[in-house]
Amino acid sequence: MDFQKILIRATNWVGDAVMCIPALTEIRHRFPEARITLLAMPWVAGLYDNTLVDDIIPYTLPRGAKDILGKWKLARQLDAMRFDCAILLANSFESAALMWAARIPTRIGYARDGRGLLLSDPITPPKPSEIPAHQRFYYLELLRRAGLIERFPESGAIRLPGIEPLARQGRKYLAARELHGDWIGVSPGAAYGTAKRWLPERFAEASATLARRTGASVALFGSRDERQLCEQVRLAIAAESVRVHNFAGQTKLDEFIAIAANCIVFLTNDSGAMHIASALGIPTVTVFGATDDVATGPTGPLARVVREPVECSPCLLRECPIDHRCMTRVDATRVVKTAIELIQLTKK
Repeated sequence: MDFQKILIRATNWVGDAVMCIPALTEIRHRFPEARITLLAMPWVAGLYDNTLVDDIIPYTLPRGAKDILGKWKLARQLDAMRFDCAILLANSFESAALMWAARIPTRIGYARDGRGLLLSDPITPPKPSEIPAHQRFYYLELLRRAGLIERFPESGAIRLPGIEPLARQGRKYLAARELHGDWIGVSPGAAYGTAKRWLPERFAEASATLARRTGASVALFGSRDERQLCEQVRLAIAAESVRVHNFAGQTKLDEFIAIAANCIVFLTNDSGAMHIASALGIPTVTVFGATDDVATGPTGPLARVVREPVECSPCLLRECPIDHRCMTRVDATRVVKTAIELIQLTKK
């Protein structure tokens, strides 16, 4: 196979998009001369730069059966671009239907969600026992089963490309706002319910303690919907006479990435922010409870998971039906100790 114009349908959520980076890297290595275009939701497009893909087409249409006319027009636009291969990292029926309607001759994707007949190369999804547990291997296995790669890459760490230029952009962003010095990144939110969230007051306690021990300030990150949560944490940190700034809802994804690249350590729940921080090589401490850190945890030598081994975890529930013991039993002292250990590793 020697494709010249490849269209990749990206996954829709930030965490999944980060875990797709090894697969995108392998596609670039396999087809170094090809023009690679990514069709991606706007909120994940900022993850990718021109070392992985050449072009990005924002996918702004509603998901599902809505706006069929808009999707037909997009299919015609893609048809006119004459792609010879489409690789579907997204699992949806809709993504396969779009590539079929765009008449892309080679359409590679997992045969799931009833879309097998829409693919020229329907790939049988792996069973959990057939690949390593971490989600990044699910996307790499698609390439392997399709014959695009022979083996998984040796590196166990996911890394965003172009980290140093990102860090320079972040320093300019901070300097323009007169926000100088070292920063501790904190992301107390998490999508899909409260079961994944460590207690806001524990985030505040751990952040303030770390700030006093390191001389750094605290930067809070989150979505617009998490602004109030981050403000609650900010007020508690400020009450400890620690300098703190609430960025929640005020940064685009690329701005968040650039600022996070300058943090000396990052405290977070299982979230998109966790995946980004660890992929930047920032010392990252994540409190896990309801979800499975083996399957979706951070990667690399500077990532650590703090969790309480309670009998009901991981439950994978959005809301805890009992007492949230997986989170309430994790105290701030453990998180601070882990963060200090990681910071010290970066100084050796």
